[in-house]
Amino acid sequence: MNNFAQHGDHDQYITPETLQSLGRYDFPDPISIDPDGIGIVAMGGDLAPDTLISAYAQGLFPWFNEDEPIAWWCPEPRCVIVPFDYQPSKSLRKQASRTRWQLTLNQAFDDVIHACSLPRSDGLNNDLPEGEHTWIHEEMIEAYTKLHAQGFAHSIEVWNEKGQLIGGLYGLKINGIYFGESMFHRASNASKLAFWGLMRLCEQSHVALVDCQLPNDHLMSLGATTLPRPDFLAQLDRLISSRSINWHNNFHKPLAVSLLDTANPWQHQSSNLQKLKS
Repeated sequence: MNNFAQHGDHDQYITPETLQSLGRYDFPDPISIDPDGIGIVAMGGDLAPDTLISAYAQGLFPWFNEDEPIAWWCPEPRCVIVPFDYQPSKSLRKQASRTRWQLTLNQAFDDVIHACSLPRSDGLNNDLPEGEHTWIHEEMIEAYTKLHAQGFAHSIEVWNEKGQLIGGLYGLKINGIYFGESMFHRASNASKLAFWGLMRLCEQSHVALVDCQLPNDHLMSLGATTLPRPDFLAQLDRLISSRSINWHNNFHKPLAVSLLDTANPWQHQSSNLQKLKS
């Protein structure tokens, strides 16, 4: 049974009571079960939409190899970025101002997640370290595709002048926090432009934090930082109780990357955007 209520066009909010009722599994407290900060806190369960939402709302995410038991992680420290603090590099600003590429929201989720699933050796997922194969196998793709259909998993796409998909990212949004999962690029800096687009979208949507999960050189170069796990979990409790603008399909117009540096670049299909309810 789907425990998620229908959301209005302009306001997406899952109540704390609903979050507490989700899933069939009692996830352990990460700090109590993993005092040494190894990161893994539980094994087993399933990837049903309710289970995933419940896990993310408690600071856990699945990360496991194909044909292995599902492993649930809550790393110490946690890699995050505050959208309002993000500053693109001068070179990225210059490229954005000169290109005719466009960004879209939720227009090619299936293409994005499959592109993110490809290993670096295929030349289509150059944000992975050399020789590393992605953890995004078919079981994960199916699970997040279901979340996308329910309006919780979202993708940002980058398109070139010929209408070809050249980069993007995807993740999961719960109220005031976005949980980033993966990104890819097929043209130089395309994933960085998708990330910049995500930062601006979060700013406009009252999404106060982006969870990047585990730190790596690429994320840190984009301005990510780390939080001690207890600090992240404390912020998480507050953010999943806050309201934000819905990112459902066909709600936002395509965005020319040359406009990323302007005020409120993401425009809505409807000019009558309702104010957030108190």
